[in-house]
Amino acid sequence: MASILYLLLPLLILMTISSVSNGQGPPSPGYYPSSRINSIGFDQAFRNLWGPQHQRADQGTLTIWLDSSSGSGFKSLHSYRSGYFGASIKLQPGYTAGVITSLYLSNNQDHPGNHDEVDIEFLGTTPDKPYTLQTNVYIRGSGDGRLIGRELRFHLWFDPTQDFHHYAVLWTPSELIFFVDDVPIRRYPRKSDATFPLRPMYLYGSIWDASSWATEEGRYKADYKYQPFVGQYRNFKIAGCTADGSSGCHPPPASPSGSGVLSQQQVAAMQWVQRNYLVYNYCYDPKRDHTEIPEC
Repeated sequence: MASILYLLLPLLILMTISSVSNGQGPPSPGYYPSSRINSIGFDQAFRNLWGPQHQRADQGTLTIWLDSSSGSGFKSLHSYRSGYFGASIKLQPGYTAGVITSLYLSNNQDHPGNHDEVDIEFLGTTPDKPYTLQTNVYIRGSGDGRLIGRELRFHLWFDPTQDFHHYAVLWTPSELIFFVDDVPIRRYPRKSDATFPLRPMYLYGSIWDASSWATEEGRYKADYKYQPFVGQYRNFKIAGCTADGSSGCHPPPASPSGSGVLSQQQVAAMQWVQRNYLVYNYCYDPKRDHTEIPEC
């Protein structure tokens, strides 16, 4: 009997992996914050920041691209002190190593060398490997290379090049919650003022060459024989409290209870994602200086 089990073990492992990768995705979170927020057009909320010749808005879709001459980026018209920020994004298939497509909050232009940032970044890849979704939080990041990242990286339970999927972050005074298609994948609580973004930020998006680190720590670089590298955005959603708005403004709720606490169903969905698709957690990296990341 033991010998039979030994022979069957590789098959059982393969079946387990297959059931995760070919399954129907995470359990329902039971609450869909994006459905409670109206979409806005690109021109209503954003402007080009750089690479205007590599940006096109057409029939509700914003396309930005990177080639050997330039990438492109955009920025919201207003800065915010809290809120829900999301967009549906479709990524390019094939060889995209070294290329980053992003949606992020930042105040780097207001506080150069000392800024806050909350990132949703897609790290380009080679055709035989999946995209990596990197979520990251910087607090008062320094311009001298001493940025203290708080990265959690995920693979996805779907192919992000085949269709648009909605990616978002909810920023409240007490926490950051990252969502993929309304499924919470990461919760970053405010454990102290020193480890949480408190200053107003703008919403940005961009596509750019990060060959020095983006794909397997820089092993694979952007190869411009595959240019242009394209990112598509649509269905922008912003429900935020502007920096100069009313002090009575509150960000939308994270859960059906109307509070900042995720429901049990949302937590179960998040735990499923982290159990099956989380591929890196900075808190468990032995190479990190843990005196710099006390929230862990």
